[in-house]
Amino acid sequence: MLKGIPAIIGPELLRALDEMGHGDTLVLADANFPAESVGRDTLVVRCDGHGVPELLEAVLRLVPLDQYVEKPVTLMEKVPGDTVETPVWDVYDRIVAAADGRGAEAVGRIDRFPFYEAASRAYVVVATGERAQYANVIVQKGVVYESEELA
Repeated sequence: MLKGIPAIIGPELLRALDEMGHGDTLVLADANFPAESVGRDTLVVRCDGHGVPELLEAVLRLVPLDQYVEKPVTLMEKVPGDTVETPVWDVYDRIVAAADGRGAEAVGRIDRFPFYEAASRAYVVVATGERAQYANVIVQKGVVYESEELA
């Protein structure tokens, strides 16, 4: 156990977050996401007992968002014609706004198959137990500045 590390971040995920460099991405995948097949060529970390919102909040306490891209957080857009509600997106907007000065403007959306393609290039895919539909998130890591380490 370490001071200052959210308890939801286990050793395997903590190591992956530390190993990630600027511009690397991680996927927080809902329970329906094909984590093992999309993450076939990357690290897959299991967090089955947790939801994406709580993990996103914990990750953003440790990892800055990429300040050099307009939308460092990416959600999977609904499939055209799908009428399912996505209240989890409002939760993500609030979490990102609390962590990044750009607020919800830092959150973008891409279609399902481009999302899968982007996810396949991630440094790590985190498989969660999240049951909300369209709850997948890609987070692009930014630069950790020396002044942040001294704080």
